[in-house]
Amino acid sequence: MEWKLPQFDVSYPPDPVLKNHLGVDPDFADNFARSARWCADGSSFLVQCENRAFQLFNISDVPEDVQFSAHHNRTFSQSSAIVNFAWYPGASSSNAPAYCFIASVRDCPVKLLDASDGRLRASYAIVDHRERFIAPHSLAFNLTADKLYCGFEDAIEIFDIQHPGEGDRLPTTPSKKSKDGLKGIISSIAFSSSYDYYAIGSLTPPSQAMDNIALYSESNKAALMPIGGADAQSGVTQLKFNPTKPHVLYATFRRHDEIYAWDLRSDTSVPVKVFRTSPDPRKILTNQKIEFDIDYAGRWLSVGDQNGCISMFDLGDSDELDSEQSSEISLQTMAPTLTFSAHEDAVGCVAFQPLRSNLLSVSGSRHFDEGPKEGDSDSSDGEHSTDQESDSESQNMITMSRRRPLPYVKDSSLKLWSFDPTRAVHHT
Repeated sequence: MEWKLPQFDVSYPPDPVLKNHLGVDPDFADNFARSARWCADGSSFLVQCENRAFQLFNISDVPEDVQFSAHHNRTFSQSSAIVNFAWYPGASSSNAPAYCFIASVRDCPVKLLDASDGRLRASYAIVDHRERFIAPHSLAFNLTADKLYCGFEDAIEIFDIQHPGEGDRLPTTPSKKSKDGLKGIISSIAFSSSYDYYAIGSLTPPSQAMDNIALYSESNKAALMPIGGADAQSGVTQLKFNPTKPHVLYATFRRHDEIYAWDLRSDTSVPVKVFRTSPDPRKILTNQKIEFDIDYAGRWLSVGDQNGCISMFDLGDSDELDSEQSSEISLQTMAPTLTFSAHEDAVGCVAFQPLRSNLLSVSGSRHFDEGPKEGDSDSSDGEHSTDQESDSESQNMITMSRRRPLPYVKDSSLKLWSFDPTRAVHHT
């Protein structure tokens, strides 16, 4: 049977075809998923969890008209907090040599882990001037999958996958005092699908003298041009190129629900479009990183929000510029084609399944209990209490107010949504 590119019908909300939860951790009751990513063939997905562990889920190999099922296969616990991870390009459960992923764990070398059993295949060390291991905030493979790019403060470390150990350091700024280049933690790295360049973003907010996104050449190992003009005066959290339009770059920023798009064939100091999930840009957003995704056809962009909703944007030709418009660029705001309620907590990540018309979403965030309020005690009892009891209650109040609030999670679920045009319509 010939495989066809997945088609997405967003004329009405998708059907939930799968709902699952993370494996139980008795030592971490309020565990939730930070991020999730599919392997190349869509046979399994890897989840980064709050409890310093990865959880691997396998999707049953069933025909498209049969109900999905997923089971928790393995848990890979780590020694410290997980910073980031990335599948090896071409990873597949049916191809054992390529079934692996890269993990960045705090105070550890970068690890290449086997996805079948979690064993360490290789390690790549980034060491600072005090001989401490640095955990990079961003990870990306180049197009030929023979080089690994790791972003950290003021630099990128480039490793040869076949030669574990130390790599080649590429500074993004000449010096600490210099105003040139890209300063701060390199929070995101994205490679274009057909050109010899990649984009990097920094967590340092932009200024009049410096943007926080830049385009680099892989062959020359040098900066090509800065990218800026976004209204968001904050750090970059994610960069991604359109899979079928390698000249279009998308970016999200910390505490902002807008997604900006640039056409690299024109003036990169001005975005082409801004995709906004909320009509009110002034609302206070979560500090949690919200990851968006683009389907493999480059047609649909999906992103969640802190209220548990998922928005679908039709890219189409909306982020392209023709020859007549290239001289004059005006920022246009795009509204979502479809928004539906998916979870009861913040949607931290969405991911399109590579070979089917499905979307994976994970939810969860840390919520803190409110401390005791001053008016909670009964006033009549307070009038008849003795001075000693009053002093005791005030002492208890001070003790309770200094106690660290315990976080809890409202919804820590994993869901798979079907946008198949042939699906049955079950809605009013």
